[in-house]
Amino acid sequence: MERVVVTGMGVVSPVGHGLEEFWRGITKGPSGVGLVQCFDATDFPSRIAAEIGDFDPLRYFDRKDVRHADRFVQLAVAAAQDAVENAGLTTLDTERTGVAFGTGIGGLTTLTEQYDILRDRGPSRVSPFLIPKMIANMAGGQIAMRFNLRGPNVTLVTACASSGNALGDALRTIQHGEADVMLTGGSEAVILPIAFAGFCAMKALSTRNDDPTTASRPFDQGRDGFVMGEGAGFLVFESLAHAQARGANILAEVIGYGRSADAYHMVEPEPEGAGAVLAMQRALGDAGLQPEAIDYINAHGTSTPKGDLAETIAIKKVFGEHAYRLAVSSTKSATGHLLGAAGAVEFIASILAIQHQTLPPTLNLESPGDGCDLDYVANVPRPHPVHRVMSNAFGFGGQNACLIVEDFSS
Repeated sequence: MERVVVTGMGVVSPVGHGLEEFWRGITKGPSGVGLVQCFDATDFPSRIAAEIGDFDPLRYFDRKDVRHADRFVQLAVAAAQDAVENAGLTTLDTERTGVAFGTGIGGLTTLTEQYDILRDRGPSRVSPFLIPKMIANMAGGQIAMRFNLRGPNVTLVTACASSGNALGDALRTIQHGEADVMLTGGSEAVILPIAFAGFCAMKALSTRNDDPTTASRPFDQGRDGFVMGEGAGFLVFESLAHAQARGANILAEVIGYGRSADAYHMVEPEPEGAGAVLAMQRALGDAGLQPEAIDYINAHGTSTPKGDLAETIAIKKVFGEHAYRLAVSSTKSATGHLLGAAGAVEFIASILAIQHQTLPPTLNLESPGDGCDLDYVANVPRPHPVHRVMSNAFGFGGQNACLIVEDFSS
């Protein structure tokens, strides 16, 4: 099968827009979490989120088109365009280039806005753009239209594993010869009253409202739920032959992908991490690696009591004694949980760790929780040889995605 490499990356996140700002944000802190600004959260148990405060869609859209794109589409297009520019892709074989995109929820902003109009002003006032702005695949569609891409175009919705699965689908598409280049990633933008109400009703969100920057604290004894974030990450995947033929700057090589299902519960992980174990083992098998070959795991690590423990248990089952020698950290401690965008954004963090030969820390880790006894790179970045990284993304419904990336060698 074709070897697949990464030649471009773009990210829009609560800790920075662009690769340099993002890396500085996840390594230096503080976290991007603060009190909710985009709506009045006074009556909500959780009043904190990781918002993007400085995103200007007019850098990427004209005024007319920006009105026809939900925020999750705006973020996706921005990250994809930045990734294409980062890759130096000035010409494309449009029939051999495609898109693999992931989002957990899609255009909820548009749906809620238009529902209010329906309720208050009647059906005749609902926008004809309601459906095309709302549907989850529109980000992939908009990106294809922007770059005139006629290759494979797929959108995956597997909750918080969505963009991890999208990256895996892009990998397989190139490996199987269906495309030479894939733009792949994910986005999410649902910091809205209805989404907050739903997650609060589940008691899934942190209520550390008096100290927002320390609220996302994966693996810590005091963790009490995740912090919702928004953002987007995109990468350019290419076949090695295509990248070399155009003289591309190769950032890393994608060498393994595993996916699985817990088949256990709607929102809780299987307590012993059974599904996560399968995904990690399958990624290792796909890469042809022994567990000892992994230097660092960018963990799913959401800062939930059950999730962090189940992932730790799974890592120990897969890696045995090596689990205590490798480094594990969660960059959600800085960005919050980007839901369907998390897998792609954290895969970018994994590649940056290789480029900088530095482990990004788990912020706010003061006292590891019961059973959380691995090296979580607490609080400060650590210079360390990083050659191969495993990146985990797990979602509600028990859907799991695991990817392995390594530094490129010809």
